[in-house]
Amino acid sequence: MVKLEDIAGLGLLQAPPKTDSKNTDLERAPSNYKSLNTFALPKARQYQQQFADIYFLRLTKIKPAVEQIAHEAWDDAVLGGETAKKVERVLDVRQGELCWVAGTVYMDMPLKPSILEDVSKDRWISAPTSVGHYYSEDGKDQVMLEDDSGRIRLVGEPLKNYFLVTGCIIAVMGTENANGEFEVIDLKFADLPPQPPRWALSDKKPKSEDVSMVDVGSPSKKIAIISGLEFSGFSTAYSAELKVLREFLAAQALDPETQSNEQSKISRLIIAGNSIAEASSSDPHSNNPNTKTHAKKYGYDASSYNPAPSQLLDSFLNELLPSLPITLLPGANDPANVSYPQQPIHSAMFPESRYYGPAPTHPDQAGWLDATTNPFESEIEGWRVLGTSGQNLDDICKYMEDPDRLGLMEAMCRWRCSAPTAPDTLWSYPFQDDEPFVMKECPHLYFVGSQPKFGSKVIEGRDGQMVRLILVPKFSETKEVVLVDTETLDVSLVRLSAAS
Repeated sequence: MVKLEDIAGLGLLQAPPKTDSKNTDLERAPSNYKSLNTFALPKARQYQQQFADIYFLRLTKIKPAVEQIAHEAWDDAVLGGETAKKVERVLDVRQGELCWVAGTVYMDMPLKPSILEDVSKDRWISAPTSVGHYYSEDGKDQVMLEDDSGRIRLVGEPLKNYFLVTGCIIAVMGTENANGEFEVIDLKFADLPPQPPRWALSDKKPKSEDVSMVDVGSPSKKIAIISGLEFSGFSTAYSAELKVLREFLAAQALDPETQSNEQSKISRLIIAGNSIAEASSSDPHSNNPNTKTHAKKYGYDASSYNPAPSQLLDSFLNELLPSLPITLLPGANDPANVSYPQQPIHSAMFPESRYYGPAPTHPDQAGWLDATTNPFESEIEGWRVLGTSGQNLDDICKYMEDPDRLGLMEAMCRWRCSAPTAPDTLWSYPFQDDEPFVMKECPHLYFVGSQPKFGSKVIEGRDGQMVRLILVPKFSETKEVVLVDTETLDVSLVRLSAAS
């Protein structure tokens, strides 16, 4: 027996017994999609430059918006008969003078990984260090504010009311105390950036006369988002659910009416990272005593490579692509570069499904299979969409003991930065000319993949911006698929299960 549970309100759906009724052909709803190359790296990449340029670029881009908010709030602020004044640099703060200044937050945490410490101890590492958390339980963590002139420590009760991580741009009002610390009275962020209207980039905007003729009773299109498929080189405990997932996405599950009214309305599938499982000692391919050990060449043992996970992923994509366009983001476990932003998984990993990629004559246009970057930005059905595979949020969660993941997603939007901790604790490319993690325009939909559990909410900006936030759970653990309505951006969650 196969059953699907839509825990957002469709109820318990159970597959009916097979009948001899005639099977009618279904028509898949078309997808209006424009992929943006916001996070694409240049082909000729240089790694000799300093990472500090990223912080200067970020401060230059976000500081004007932060200062505008601060001016509106503090220009007439009076405390103890003294009017707060703006100072241009951190080192211009004077003891006893009420002032405000904008800069970049730096969290001084003893448990944070330090590349300088690794180099000094001659401990070279091939991948980012993985620790459970950065915060200290003994209260040794310090909050700093810095710019190109210097750094000052921030103290005060208002700091306890905000999420702060390395790399976010803020403005603080207060005064310097006798210890050389800045006593914070109030704090401001840039808030949400300007939001483009729907269909701002697309040439497929529906004509006004066509919109008025839309049958409001007909179901709208859906975007399916999944994450953490985690194909491995051996049999998984959720192989049956993967089969149900293929049938559900291909509109082959349940009764014909549900297939026509619900499943065929899925116009695009987004796979948000970690399609390949993390290497495990339980993998029989990597722990087989009968496997002959070969000498490593250039430090690499070719016999340890297991092609099965990528083959299973390729087969999964190839079965869906004839009827469903797919956007594929790389994740932490996938065969892509480790540093942020991750570049698309190479088409050589998909010998079967790569033919659905961009046409050779139009390599810049997204194909039916769009292997994209992580993070990625696009316009889907006219909505501006920003998505990641989860590394940015997972890294921020290490800065606090009990993280509110939806709250941190909202904070990133209001900081106008999708990866504030890069490059401090989240490895990234050393940009010099641009800082792509700065949100120049506000998305309508922002999702983060590979999360422990599902979550969603809508946030609103000062100028009426509305953003739908979605935490996409790991399919390997939850067996859940997120569906987004393309007209209302309402979210439903479908849980798949297979039973004998």
